[in-house]
Amino acid sequence: MSGRIGDSPLIGSGTYACNLCGVSCTGEGEAIIRATLARDVAALMEYKGLGLKESVDLVIRERLDDGGLAGLIAVSRDGEVACGFNTNGLFRGIAKEDGTMEVSIWGQGLN
Repeated sequence: MSGRIGDSPLIGSGTYACNLCGVSCTGEGEAIIRATLARDVAALMEYKGLGLKESVDLVIRERLDDGGLAGLIAVSRDGEVACGFNTNGLFRGIAKEDGTMEVSIWGQGLN
């Protein structure tokens, strides 16, 4: 819609990267913006010492308000990949240095 601001280009909400991880989100933009979803993954790693997957799971489970729907994919500085979503499915894929590739739609693959 004309004049609409999406979550994807907003640093901290739909996308974020630092020396610990990089995160990209998709879903209901307003819920993602309110939760600063992408930044929260990094903040949990930095300030609570949580691992990537634990941080991803926590923000999807506890940070989205009003039944907001979202999914995210995150990569740690060590190359670990974690995905989280509270929808029926999330199209996602990874390619690793060794040439292996994985694509998933449903379930909790790519973790």
